[in-house]
Amino acid sequence: MKSIAEIFKLLTDEHRLRILMLLDKKELSVCQLMGITGASQSLISRNLSLLYRGGFLDERRAGKLRFYSIREDLSARKKDVIVLLRSMVKSDNRYKEDIMTLKECSKFQKKAGKCDMKTLQEFMRLKKEKKLRV
Repeated sequence: MKSIAEIFKLLTDEHRLRILMLLDKKELSVCQLMGITGASQSLISRNLSLLYRGGFLDERRAGKLRFYSIREDLSARKKDVIVLLRSMVKSDNRYKEDIMTLKECSKFQKKAGKCDMKTLQEFMRLKKEKKLRV
């Protein structure tokens, strides 16, 4: 029971849920998660660290960037939780916005031809100003 309670305790934070559901779609860097969620680097990093230590995530480094993804070898309990979360969030408006922003962010970066903090800051600025046309 204790391990089940620890899993659910880890997922009591909306930011962690958002991050986990975005990473369920594709591998993302810290700065991509910042651009999509609008959260600060420290908030994203702290929550990624908790999800990583909780056994949900893998980390990959590419130069200065760190990329995160859902672990391939999740325990059966954690896989069940992911499946449950998928079914619960599919009609959630915040989730739908995050997925739309993920698509916009991916297109923006593809168009820019790079994934770096400067590109993501430009994406976030344009998104905030609602001038993004991808």
